[in-house]
Amino acid sequence: MSKFKKKKGGDLPAISTASLPDIVFMLLFFFMVATVMRENTLMIENKLPAADQVEKLDKKDLIMYIYAGKPSRNYEAKFGTEARIQLNDKFASVEDIAAFIAAERASKREELVPFLTTALKVDSEANMGLVSDIKQELRKVNALKINYTTRKGDALAGLKN
Repeated sequence: MSKFKKKKGGDLPAISTASLPDIVFMLLFFFMVATVMRENTLMIENKLPAADQVEKLDKKDLIMYIYAGKPSRNYEAKFGTEARIQLNDKFASVEDIAAFIAAERASKREELVPFLTTALKVDSEANMGLVSDIKQELRKVNALKINYTTRKGDALAGLKN
């Protein structure tokens, strides 16, 4: 009969690192696909007004954003403190809105153009005349689907008697 031999030392075998590059590339690919890049750098102060009845928009890729408000502190020296319009990453005038809408429509597929929505992100301290001018310019280019972006809250909390 043979004798059973005990294992010499209880050492664990070395961990195989052969699959480590595969795991690293799989994680890298996942984060490249899952990460969303910020589209615009906000150059204005944008404290949105409050509203108590808000709805979320479903398709964010079908929204064109127009920002309005006074320039942030970094840009006050160059652009003043009067409310301005920001389209993408630059300040613009009301006359530039038509070209902005045309460029946004051209960048989308033709069958999606009727579903494009213009979202106005207007600072609560901005002049209503500026908003009216923006709306007039949007009417000229037939961009009639307008959304006012707000934050959820009590709409009457800031009003004084």
